[in-house]
Formats: sequence, structure tokens, C-alpha cells
Amino acid sequence: MKWKSWIEATRLHTLPVSSAGVVMASGYAAMHGSFRWLPALLCFVFALLAQITSNYANEYYDYKNGSDKKGREGFRRGVTEGDITPAAMRRATFGTLALACCVGCCLIPFGGWQLIPVGVLIAVFALAYSAGPIPLSRVGLGDVAVLLFFGLVPVCLTFYLQTGTITEDVVCGSFAIGLMGVNVLIVNNYRDRDDDLEAGKRTTVVRFGKKTAIVAYLLFGYTAVVLTAPVWAVRNWFVVAPIAYLLMHRATWGRIRRSSGSALNPLLGATARNMLIYTILLTICAAIA
Repeated sequence: MKWKSWIEATRLHTLPVSSAGVVMASGYAAMHGSFRWLPALLCFVFALLAQITSNYANEYYDYKNGSDKKGREGFRRGVTEGDITPAAMRRATFGTLALACCVGCCLIPFGGWQLIPVGVLIAVFALAYSAGPIPLSRVGLGDVAVLLFFGLVPVCLTFYLQTGTITEDVVCGSFAIGLMGVNVLIVNNYRDRDDDLEAGKRTTVVRFGKKTAIVAYLLFGYTAVVLTAPVWAVRNWFVVAPIAYLLMHRATWGRIRRSSGSALNPLLGATARNMLIYTILLTICAAIA
């Protein structure tokens, strides 16, 4: 059914990656005594719409560039399989982007007109991941884009809109979120390594190999925990948060090492789930610190 194809194109399992940064930043704002629910909510909606825009654009432009093929190992692609027309996906991409821009404009009263270039940059990168003369995902820069636009930018921006400042602990936390987001991309590219190589996509997994990717996945999780120490080190029992995350992270890592092809699909979702759970636990700790 066509509605099912659209849900698959939205890639619900990836949405925790975009929402986690906003949730964490709001927790940090609460820790600093400056939580504001309206800009937090607007940032949350904006982040989701920007993520969906990027997902739709990825589906459309990967089809257009010939990067996707029928019967791929990853999640079903509606455009490639003929369930959704390219024109419909293109309209959905720019329609969702327009909605994101409208929500972004609602943030101007909280952060000033200087938010406009930031919003434009986010919109450009949402498309540039898959589109343009040099798509970031094809030249091994997708990981950098995720680190910046799912970590540094949303966390610092959300915190700034609530507090009017940016602190060192927030910057560290933003890189933690970014690294966990990169892990989601690593699983995706780990699964698609052979298809990407055939299609000419030079992802970091293609460039450096699967062994390097699996080591990076493990280390990024541990590094994220270290970067968020300013929160969970406040009280002794807060250590439950990083312990819970690392147990899940290590278990998922072990399963990734033993899996290949479509068997990695649920592990991509598990990586995003681990990220969201840790973010929620850390946010609770920050809010009551």
C-alpha cells in the first residue's frame, strides 16, 4: 500500500537521531535553571521536519543518481521499487522543507534575525547530504555532516534559544550526541558497503573498511559517555545512566559484528534506540541535578 511506502520513506527509526539533541539541550537548560518549553518544542518539531526532509531527499536523489537498486539489502526504497513516483517524492521533499522553514521562522523572536543564516545552512545541508554536484554521502563526508547537524548545531542552538548563552558542558554534550548519531550512519553504511562500492559511493566504511568501522562504532559510544560526564558525575547514582547505555551499546556492537546484510536493519534501529534512551536518562539527571 502506498501509505506504507511513505511511512518507510520517512524512516521513523532514524527520527530519534534528530530529536535526541533537542531533548538533551533542554535537559541542560533545566540544569542551568533556564528551561523554556515553547522554543524547546519548536526546535523539536523543526529537527524532525529537517530530518524527514533529508530522508526524502536521500530517497529521491539516490534514485536519480542510480545509487539505489531494487532488492537492496537495506530498508525498502519506495521510489526505486516503483511504489512512489519520483515527482511525488520531490514534492514531498521540498514541501517538508518549506514546513521546516515556517517552524524555523517561529524561532526568530527567541533568538533574533541572526538565526536566519543558521536556518539556511541547516536547509542546505539537509539537501546536500544526497543532492548537488558533490553529495556529502558519496564522498565520505556524511559522518561529518551528522556530527555537526545532528550534534553540535541542534544541541547548541536549542540551548542558546532557552538560555541566551552556550557553555562548555553543552558543547561537549553536543559532540556526544553527534558521535552517537554517527554510529547510526556507521551501521547503515556497514550494511550497504558492497552496494555503495558498486554504486561509486565512497563512504567512510568503503574508504577504511568494515573492521575500522566496527572499532569506531564501539569507541564513539564510550567517547560519548566521557563527554557527558559533567552531568552524570554530579551525583553518585547518576552513574546508572552511562552504565545502562554502555551495556546496551556493547550488546548491539556484538550483534553488529556477527551480522550482515538485511540482518543489520534492526540493529540500525537499536543503535538509534540506545541513543534516545541514554539521552532521556541523561536529560532526567540534568533536570534534577
